[in-house]
Amino acid sequence: MVKHQPLQVYEKQVFVSFVTGIYGCRWKRYQRSQDNSSRWECTWFLILCSSFLLLLFWAYFWLVAQNDFNEFNWSVYNRSGEWRDETVPLLASTTVGFSYITFLLILALFHISLGQQLNLYWVHKIGVLAALLTTVSGVVSVDDIWGDEWDIMLVSLQATAPFLHLGVLLSVTAVSWLVAGYVVHKERTNFQVMVLLVYVIILIAVYLAPLMFTCPCIMDQHRLKPRPDIIGQRGAPMLAPENTLISFNRALQHGVDSLEADVTISVDGVPFLMRDRTLRRTTDVGKVFPARQFEDASLFNWTEIRSLNAGQWFLENDPYWTVETLTVRDRSRIGNQTVCSLLELLRLAARANSSTLLNIRKPPPEHPRYRSWFMDTLWAVQKAGISQKRVTWTPDTDRGRVRGLQQAANEKLSVDEIRARGITSLTLHYSKASHKDIQEYLANNVSVTVYPVNEPWLFSILWCSGVPSVSSNAPQVLQKVPYPIWLMSQNAYNFIWITSDLVSLAIVTGIFCFQKWRINGMHNCNPEQIMLSAVAQRSSRDVNIMKEKLIFSDLNNGVNSTEELSLYPENGYARYSHGGLSR
Repeated sequence: MVKHQPLQVYEKQVFVSFVTGIYGCRWKRYQRSQDNSSRWECTWFLILCSSFLLLLFWAYFWLVAQNDFNEFNWSVYNRSGEWRDETVPLLASTTVGFSYITFLLILALFHISLGQQLNLYWVHKIGVLAALLTTVSGVVSVDDIWGDEWDIMLVSLQATAPFLHLGVLLSVTAVSWLVAGYVVHKERTNFQVMVLLVYVIILIAVYLAPLMFTCPCIMDQHRLKPRPDIIGQRGAPMLAPENTLISFNRALQHGVDSLEADVTISVDGVPFLMRDRTLRRTTDVGKVFPARQFEDASLFNWTEIRSLNAGQWFLENDPYWTVETLTVRDRSRIGNQTVCSLLELLRLAARANSSTLLNIRKPPPEHPRYRSWFMDTLWAVQKAGISQKRVTWTPDTDRGRVRGLQQAANEKLSVDEIRARGITSLTLHYSKASHKDIQEYLANNVSVTVYPVNEPWLFSILWCSGVPSVSSNAPQVLQKVPYPIWLMSQNAYNFIWITSDLVSLAIVTGIFCFQKWRINGMHNCNPEQIMLSAVAQRSSRDVNIMKEKLIFSDLNNGVNSTEELSLYPENGYARYSHGGLSR
């Protein structure tokens, strides 16, 4: 008599093996489980999700903060005294960490979708903790060094909010597959009901999110104001050393409407252009006057200042990663630049029929020109031959002495304060100039200049807000933006918003109905029938025989040697004959 133990067959699960193998190092079938995940592993999943959200915030911050990368490096320089591009390691670590955490999160979601038990490999746990702690330390450090930069997040939402809304809507809609698979059961627990309730609240909040934000570029085209004037802040510092003649010439070549410079008064009363308190960063004072390199720049006389090289540092440090684009002739000219005087700048502006905006740093009280700095500056303006109406300076001190010259305040003031102080223009950081404030200033005939504006997205929202002029380190970039990068009427956006919400609602409803039908079908079917039908419908090419055991035993009536016994002759799996077992 022949006793046959039933065949055990399995289907190749390459994708499941890939997912569980990379996530939890469970490459073999017997290592996997479809039991509920432990609380410990669920905790690690929450840590993974938290790390992803933090890194998503961190990556978005650095994406929009590109507008101020040089400001960040300058802040680090003022604290450390050494110039280096700190954005490179930050961007590299953020990219690697975000990619790694995102990949693990996708694998975890596949685990949930496939019904596999979560079991994060210990190496990945160390990696998740390392990414989380590194990001937290980065956030704390940036908050200490560059705390004001967080405002750019809110400013950027004026441009990105409609697109972020569509991205979040797509993500929440996709998550409905997992939520539906978890909560659609005949017997629901309180936790499942809570998960469903939280998901519905989040879904409704995402649907109604456009009611909570305003975007200047959602407007009718006929209401768009003229293109803002572009002011070359310190010339074109991405193409040449800041505050040098070649830098201002480059800015004029790229069509700027005005030039902006930082003015310091030398010890012998000569106004010259310098942004920093010392000469260390932008000159070779460490080589020429090593014992005085940490002194205030205003304590040098003009002869000493003029002897310094003001261009070689640009070629060596490459602060904007643009040196490789320069020709040999340009590098030679840059390498021979000297510190520029205010008189040279004003004469250049007069020849180009351009205006100037001067940020004047008053000398310290112990400076010999502390009481006469104003007359020194006014002398340079008069000697340059430029119209006084084309010269604007900040701060707006000594208003009684300034006659014929334009003055601008570099702080945010109320309309009443502006009228009381007789100011007609403001120079504001973009984080201080909201859309509402800009409209109020313009309605009261107050001109507003916003700085620094280096990215097209920021230039676009300020254009849509009606800003008359912007100050930029990248005039060569903004000149290539002939129109806001996106402009949409309110009716068009409302149509996109409502349509996307309705499509999402239909997809979510369909997913919940499908999951309900699938779960009910599984409860109504006999598992043995499912297995038998699955085996019967597959050919031998689609299944692998894990184990086939034949047990032969001689009984009293026996099987004679001439008899032939066939097992599954119709499928050809095995055949017993007089000669033995053949396949």
